[in-house]
Amino acid sequence: MNSAEREELTRLLPSPADPKLPPGRMLQLEENLVQEIARQSAAQAGPQGSGAQEHLGSGPSPFRGRRGFRLGALPVGLATAVVGAVVVAGLDTGQETPRTDEEAVVMLNRIATVAAAQEATPVRDDQYVFTQVQGTQQIMDDGEDVFRRSNWHSADGNRRGLARITVLSGPSGEGTRDMSLAADPNATSYRELQALPTDPDQLYDMVWKQTEGQGPTHEEAALEHIGSMLPGATLLPQLDAALYRAAARIPGVTLVQHAEDAAGREGIGFAFGSGDDRDVWVFDRNSLEYLGSDDVALLKTGVADALGEAPTD
Repeated sequence: MNSAEREELTRLLPSPADPKLPPGRMLQLEENLVQEIARQSAAQAGPQGSGAQEHLGSGPSPFRGRRGFRLGALPVGLATAVVGAVVVAGLDTGQETPRTDEEAVVMLNRIATVAAAQEATPVRDDQYVFTQVQGTQQIMDDGEDVFRRSNWHSADGNRRGLARITVLSGPSGEGTRDMSLAADPNATSYRELQALPTDPDQLYDMVWKQTEGQGPTHEEAALEHIGSMLPGATLLPQLDAALYRAAARIPGVTLVQHAEDAAGREGIGFAFGSGDDRDVWVFDRNSLEYLGSDDVALLKTGVADALGEAPTD
């Protein structure tokens, strides 16, 4: 950083006479900042990752890893200056409470009722949870690849998995490759999902507590966390239903009558967030089956006996 840049950042910091925020608010702003940086970094990462990479594209993975990005990852001077700028902005603007869309609440509870009526899919410890998704991946300045990815994750998360990635179109050229997935203790396994409470009130309290201090708003962070669990929860109807009922309690969700998932399938949607942070969950209009999101479409879920094998019926 040159002297001119340092001087510019220094001017963004509050002077000694400026009012100070409570320590808790300061920590929250710092956490929001670094998590936004982590989110943007993850969105820019390409598909040529290591064996432990868990997803492609800008959307969420069917089994997304837990967040773990701290302020210490930034240069101390730059982090302090940027956080100071955010603090100054926070003094003037603040955050408004999101609006509750009653139509969205009614429909989410209706979807929950349909989900709860489904039969649970038993999964043995020696089996693998199979998910197939479709989305897009930006390839530098050359354009976007349209990819389809099949994942095999061990039920307990303690064994290696497999990702089979097929590029359907785009600058990378069509083709299929396999990628080994290392066992990741920070990724949510099927058994961990199975252990979550299926009482909507308890699940809501858990999600709300786990996402405290995250952003851009607490409501968006909670809904994003719920969304990361939806693909795996399709095999667990009671948890699936509880997630939708918990989501219905969180303000900020808006019903979208005409929405499309990342594979172009039309349905009804639930949108939250704004700008680049806007997410849309998409559901089949007739069956109310979860289709994925506008970033990553969920094409199939199931249970497989071995890596690379098709799921059993």
